[in-house]
Parts: sequence; C-alpha cells; structure tokens
Amino acid sequence: MTLTMEKCDIKDINLAEQGKKNIEWAYKDMPVLASIKERFKREQPFKGIRVSSCVHVTKETANLVITMKEGGADAILVASNPLTTQDDVAAALVKYWNIPVYGYSGEDRETYKSHVEAALNHNPQFIIDDGCDIVATIHSKRPDLIPNIIGSCEETTTGIIRLQALEKEGKLQFPALGVNNSLTKYMYDNRYGTGQSAIDGIIRATNILLAGKTFVVCGYGWCGKGVAMRAKGLGANVIVIEVDPLKALEAAMEGYRVMKISEAAKIGDIFISITGDINVIDVQDMLNMKNGAMVCNAGHFDVEVNVNGLKKETIEIKEIRPYLDEYVLNNGKSIFVLAEGRLVNLSAAEGHPASVMDMSFANQALGAEFIIKNKGRLENKLYTLPKSTDYEIATLKLKSMGIEIDSLTDEQANYLNSWSTGTAS
Repeated sequence: MTLTMEKCDIKDINLAEQGKKNIEWAYKDMPVLASIKERFKREQPFKGIRVSSCVHVTKETANLVITMKEGGADAILVASNPLTTQDDVAAALVKYWNIPVYGYSGEDRETYKSHVEAALNHNPQFIIDDGCDIVATIHSKRPDLIPNIIGSCEETTTGIIRLQALEKEGKLQFPALGVNNSLTKYMYDNRYGTGQSAIDGIIRATNILLAGKTFVVCGYGWCGKGVAMRAKGLGANVIVIEVDPLKALEAAMEGYRVMKISEAAKIGDIFISITGDINVIDVQDMLNMKNGAMVCNAGHFDVEVNVNGLKKETIEIKEIRPYLDEYVLNNGKSIFVLAEGRLVNLSAAEGHPASVMDMSFANQALGAEFIIKNKGRLENKLYTLPKSTDYEIATLKLKSMGIEIDSLTDEQANYLNSWSTGTAS
C-alpha cells in the first residue's frame, strides 16, 4: 500500500528513487543499528505501539525510523527543523516504506508547527524527540495525550536541558531517556560528527579556505571540542569562548586562545556558536566585528546568533549563494550569516556521517526498548542508559571495524577488585 499525499506533507514524491539510494547507502555504514534491527524484526518489541518521531529527516534518521517500524511500531516522522529535511529521503520513506512524513526543506515556522501537530494527532504512545519540541508541546498544550504515553527518548543536549528543567520543576509527566548522556553518543556523535559536519557546512556555504583564518568557537563542550579540533587541523587559528572555568582551562591547555566574546569579536574571521543557549553571539558583538566576518550556529535552535536583533541594524540583506546572506549594516560594515542562523551542518550540508549516527541511533533504538520494556516501573524522571549498553554498542562497533581488543585475565580482574593488595601487602 502507498500512502496518499493527504497523509503526509513532503516536497516532491518524484524524488523518492534517489532518496531510496541515499538511505541504502547510509545503511551500509550503520552495522550496529543493522544488527539491532534484525533482532527487533524477530522480537517485535514495539508491536502495535504508536511512535511519533520529531527528528531531522536525513538518510541516517530514516534508518532509525525504519528500524522502529521493523520492530512493530506504528511510526510517523516529522521534521525537527525547517531547513534540515532531505526532501528525497522524505519522499522515499513515504513511497517505499509506507511511513508518513511531514517535513520539507524551507518550510516556514507555521508549517513547522502544523507538522508537530501532525505528530501529536498520531496519539503517540512513545516519542523520539530532537530538541524536545513534541514533549514540551504536550506538556504545555496537549496534556490530554499524557495518559497514553509510555515515555520518550531525547537526542540532543538542547532537549535534555529542557527535560531537566521540566524534571526540576516537578512537571515531567512520563519517563524520558537522555540519549545524549550516553558515552557512545556524546563522545562520538558530538565530537567527531559535529566536528566534521559543522566544518563541512561552513565550507559548502562559503567555499572559503580555513587555513590562516581566525576561527572563533563559542562553547567548548563535546561539540565545541570537535569543531575546534577540526578547524585547527585545517590550519585555522582557533579562539575559544567559554563561561565554564574548567572548560576554559581545558581549551587553554589544548593550545587554544581563550578570551571574552567582546575581544574575539574584534579579530575573528569566522564565528560559530555551539552551546544550547540564547544570544551567545549578540547584536553588539556582530556590530564590533570586522567587515566581512562570518557567523553561524551549530546548536539545535536558531537562537544562539541574534539574527533578529541584527536585522534591526541592517540596511539590506542580500542572498549571495544558497545558505549565505550578506547583512549590510548601518555602520557601513557587512556581516555574512550562514543558514539563517540555523544548524549549519544540517542546513548547508548533510549532517553527520552515517558511521557516527550508527552509534547514536543504536542508543535511540535501545533506549526506546528500555523504556517500553519497563513500562509502569519507571518514575517520571530523566534516565540515562546503563554503562553496559555503552559497552555493548562500542563492542559491536569495534567488531564491524575488524578491531579486536584484549580482555582482563582472572588475575587482573581480581587485582582490580581487591582492596588488600598494595605496596605494603
């Protein structure tokens, strides 16, 4: 059966053939998720459960949603960002996998909200969220859905911050699992995935040479570490902006210059914000930048660069090329904004490589299974997958890479577990 267009909202169903090729290409580099999918097909852990996913519609996330459906889920997918949908992938999921998709690249804010409504109208029992938009909307506007909801999984740092706020206020109404708190997610996806894909987005949007440029990274969490590392590797002179003294100290010990944004604004060529907070690169910072400076964002929401505030200081906005706009300012300078201040790695490029998302989505799939298997036994709080799951995912990944590692001998294991053996023994 093929879905009717009334049950989805995509750009062009005729793009489906290329989307199918891209989904299958990504799947070749996702062996951990593939092994989980085969088990899910046998065991059907999500049989008959309505799952609403609000994630970036990419070839990699397509394989996660397909995995959920293969495990028995009644799945629907909506885009979690107006600019990040790969339209051919959306078409392929509708045509070849019979999965309703609501999302297309370039949709406006009202359309985005209507797509979130479509996810809610699915009357979900489980939620896969990327930024906490579905969960937050349910808590604020659709509490009628809460009695049927078993729980949710959250992919991003930004979403986990919102869930922590809900939990702190005592308002979280069902169990949630923060996938981004798993080591095999944040250490690899955030560092290696964001590190490469953010640089990829900047280069695709601008085609500039990074070597010799002064590259300012606002935020030195795992994502910021990855971006700084890759920019340095391409020959950029990297400056780090931080509010956390420990992270700032770590950046300094790694050889980066660390300073306030007010000082960096005067000397930077390229600025990227990657914190999960609001107005990290503010209007006055951009007014102080030198003529021709470039600003972009790799945090989940388009609030880290104060683009709306910048517009009030702007005479004219010129589209130079896709995902690159020139803001001609009242002070006579020009500032270039990439991807409208939205996620540069998913708007101007294709997001993380499949081999990285393989581990992230293995966490999502196993996280969903964990919540559902423990239905009725979990509190309304934010959970993290046990370390044993991280080891399981890492072991599967190493196996797929053809890497073998040692194991402890009994003697070594006993030594590590003993308190009585030491220099004085």
